[in-house]
Amino acid sequence: MNSDISFPSHRECRFYQGLAATWVANAIQAVNFLGDRFLRKTHGLSSAIDDLYRHAMNSAFSATESFLVTGAPHATAYYPRDFAWFYPDVLDPETIMDSEDAVRRVRLLEKSVRLMLEAVRADVVTTTLIPAGRDRYLGVNYFSRPSDTLLGILAGLEQIVCADQRPSSYLVMSQGAHAGRLLLAEYREDLKRAILQLAKSLEPFDDGGVRYLLCDVTAPRSAATDTRAERRRFVTNACVYTTFLRGIQLGVIDQAELEQQFGRELSQHKKELLLLFGKHGYIRHALQSPSVPPASAIALDFVNVHRGFWDLSDASERALFAATTDLVLAEPRFRIPSTSHFLVSVDNPQNKMIHKIAAPAYQGRSSWPTFNVEFADRMLDYDDFAGVDTYRSHAREILNDIRTATETHGGYQELLSETGLKYRTWAYRGAVAHSWFPRFLSVWRRAFGTPLLKWN
Repeated sequence: MNSDISFPSHRECRFYQGLAATWVANAIQAVNFLGDRFLRKTHGLSSAIDDLYRHAMNSAFSATESFLVTGAPHATAYYPRDFAWFYPDVLDPETIMDSEDAVRRVRLLEKSVRLMLEAVRADVVTTTLIPAGRDRYLGVNYFSRPSDTLLGILAGLEQIVCADQRPSSYLVMSQGAHAGRLLLAEYREDLKRAILQLAKSLEPFDDGGVRYLLCDVTAPRSAATDTRAERRRFVTNACVYTTFLRGIQLGVIDQAELEQQFGRELSQHKKELLLLFGKHGYIRHALQSPSVPPASAIALDFVNVHRGFWDLSDASERALFAATTDLVLAEPRFRIPSTSHFLVSVDNPQNKMIHKIAAPAYQGRSSWPTFNVEFADRMLDYDDFAGVDTYRSHAREILNDIRTATETHGGYQELLSETGLKYRTWAYRGAVAHSWFPRFLSVWRRAFGTPLLKWN
């Protein structure tokens, strides 16, 4: 395929939300998820990691795709948060197989980002966009208002804007970066408006005579661990802070203007979040939960996203991160026995009824490779900034076990059960997460100093 590409012309999209749209979207999703659980065919693949990766990339970035998605059963819906959480490295040149792969990735990322920006312009900032006919989309919140949708959109936009900033022999990267800059200019005001709306949505929360601003004081907000129904969660508020930071870094909004709306300096807001959620010496997942022993009060999503909440060049943040990490590493209930697959939490969380019935351990006593990859990456950040070699071996063990699971199960898994098998219930069957695979390769290269796969 020629590396010189032209991006498809924009077509007008229509977005719908509200009660009727939600009913239709729920029906579409129910058919999709149950159909996948009972009708999905198993494809026999080589267990060699390079064959699995090539198949994954050809599937995730097929020229017929209109949006970057995880894989079945999620493949018929679009999740904007995923661009921050699950595939922030799809344009990492070391994960790209050849020029054809590069072209497909840049083209699909540009199409995906443009669609998400169109939704922002239409004031449809929801957890999920569900296709409902040609260029028509239903905006639905699963399972509450999002805390990280704007973060995902900014992360996707930033990735394409910066496509030409890593050394690469693929000329398409500079074309993608140019397209990204045009998108940023075209939709800057829409993004700014959405960020200011997010800032206005924060509510005061008093604790010990100190007044904090949180996004989920009175009702849960959705993040990547969206089935957890707790309020006053660390991860949701960390995502909101990171959204503000990324918006400033990308030039979408001026810091002074945001802080004026926000009512405080952004740096002070972060200090307050660390004080509130870290007052026991580790990051507590949710203030709503009753007092419990430390390990039971932690969830693995405290690691947040790539280039996200944590600044481990700061000694005080390193100390808090290390204390939380050490509790996770020391608690046998946090991992699949005899492995370094860490579970989301040692106990299953407070869920809504649908998840208690259909998939009770979905974001509790289950292991998500992608959260483990981010855990490993934050460990490497810690060692790099502290000038020590405390966590590198743990990071490598995590990555080696993910590789083993990928080869054993014939693809990069969305999640594993607490016994290390593919996660499935009577109603749900975990996805083979093709598009999450490149992030794993990027962190592997960082941990081991050499690429897992070489294409030249």
